Amino acid sequence: MSQSPASKRKTILVFVVTILLGFILFALPNLFFGISKFNGGLTGINLFVIALFQLGAICALLYVSLRWLGRDFRSIGLTPHNWKKDSLLGLLVGLSWAALQFGWIIPSTGGAERADIAQMVSMMDGTVLGLAAYIALGVIGGGITEELYNRGYFITVLKDTFENPRVGLWVAGILSILFFALGHLPANAVEWFDILPTTIAYTLLFVYTGRLTASMVAHGSWNMIAILLTYALYYG
Repeated sequence: MSQSPASKRKTILVFVVTILLGFILFALPNLFFGISKFNGGLTGINLFVIALFQLGAICALLYVSLRWLGRDFRSIGLTPHNWKKDSLLGLLVGLSWAALQFGWIIPSTGGAERADIAQMVSMMDGTVLGLAAYIALGVIGGGITEELYNRGYFITVLKDTFENPRVGLWVAGILSILFFALGHLPANAVEWFDILPTTIAYTLLFVYTGRLTASMVAHGSWNMIAILLTYALYYG
């Protein structure tokens, strides 16, 4: 998509503002429940509320941003085209990473003593409703909303500001990987190792297919399986 210098400046400005606002919107409900401890804090049904807030707020933000840029959600890869093949590809990636993580990596790096596992366990209230709410957060807040924001919008809009589409895709893809990883606040080498392969995989799925279905399914299935296996192996 060729753009004039003025159009590129507008796109970059809208992009930066959208990314900053999106980051704030993702963080707001977590900060609210984490600090206020309202209704138990970051646990139970509150996790479902966070998922719905993130989905609604981010979709509204992206809708307005895309309208400003003369685009729509289809332009960033949200399409049902070839959804069966893309879904199977995404599911294969999600299942493969779950098998590697829970079959070898997590047990070899501390198991229940790992900070991320301990945090996940602390967010589980032991009820079916709470577990379902946690899965909803992983699938809706992570698999759907984060992919729309971090992959579809971030990569598509940023790459079109470059004269060379191939260079733009590489730069946008790498920056998307770094932004996504840093947004999860990895605190040590193990956490970096956990987050980088997944975000690289989601990015490659999006770039390879040109659609969001595969990365959404991979991201959502990994989150759901991770929550269920953590509950089964480490809770209680």
